Amino acid sequence: MPRTLPSSNATSAAPDAQPSPVHNSDMRLAGDVQQRLLAVAHRRMLARGESLFHKGSSPDALFGVVSGSLRVSVVAPGGREAVIAMLEPGHWFGEVSLLVGRERVYDTCAVDTTEMAVVAAADFHRLVAEHPDVHMAFTRLVCLRLRQALAWIDDVILMPLQVRLAHRLLTLDARAQSPGEGGGTLLGVSQEDLSFMLGVSRQSVNRQLKLWEEDGTLRVRYRGIELLDRAQLERHAATPR
Repeated sequence: MPRTLPSSNATSAAPDAQPSPVHNSDMRLAGDVQQRLLAVAHRRMLARGESLFHKGSSPDALFGVVSGSLRVSVVAPGGREAVIAMLEPGHWFGEVSLLVGRERVYDTCAVDTTEMAVVAAADFHRLVAEHPDVHMAFTRLVCLRLRQALAWIDDVILMPLQVRLAHRLLTLDARAQSPGEGGGTLLGVSQEDLSFMLGVSRQSVNRQLKLWEEDGTLRVRYRGIELLDRAQLERHAATPR
């Protein structure tokens, strides 16, 4: 019997918060659509640091994260890496390259031991053609990705670091599955990853995290952030200081 991935289950934010207009629970597929995908998928295990695919590779499959997590990034000609996203269980990706028939535009590698559900391109195209609910689910997913990308561009252009960092941590919290030692939620992202995601120095990220550690919003862990007070982080996202 196919192992079930987390499905869409929207949650609400505090009234005074202004998080990203796309909540990451929105990015998960409905359970019945996932079951169609899992029924034709095969499994692949990735060791920590192992690549799933590289930029420029052929679009030969759709992927879903069953357990573990993936790092999605691009590397500039000068060698600087920008982390686009961290994908947690329940997230499907790779549909854009399949739908347009073009090569991959980013790199992916496992942050830790990761189990993937892999749907071959032929099976994906057949499901989209034969099942309107699958077609609409991926149409919606592509539109949500575009909306999220535009929101992140607005953040970079218009918002101060505090607001951008708070938004990114809220995005990661929506995906998180692991409890932290202090009773909060453990976000499996390093300060270096956050600096790459936001295009700022690690020192700038560290300074802001230390301020939030002092007011009880979070706790900095080894290669991770433990979120202790989501409501307070939402207030930081809403109010530039």
